[in-house]
Amino acid sequence: MFGTIGVWEMVIILIIALIVFGPRKLPELGRSLGKSLREFKSASNELRNTLDEEIRVEDRQRPAAATSKSGAPATAARSAEPVQAATPAAAAATPAGSHPTEPGAGA
Repeated sequence: MFGTIGVWEMVIILIIALIVFGPRKLPELGRSLGKSLREFKSASNELRNTLDEEIRVEDRQRPAAATSKSGAPATAARSAEPVQAATPAAAAATPAGSHPTEPGAGA
């Protein structure tokens, strides 16, 4: 709806501003508008730099938090643990015909 402002639109806006504010106030308004835009741009860049720095700090902390005490990544340490340890002694203690997960099996 509101595309780029062309040359004729800028001329019309300037003529309306000249009529409304007068020739003496128009340069002062231009200076204050330029100063405001410069301050806004500076604050915007400062915010962007702060956010970028926070992201860099968090990226540096993330690998340190992902490692366990042994130095291996936490996901590798977790996946290396067996779900159920099956030993030959446990298999020998299970009576024939019963399953080791059944209640009373191996007792």
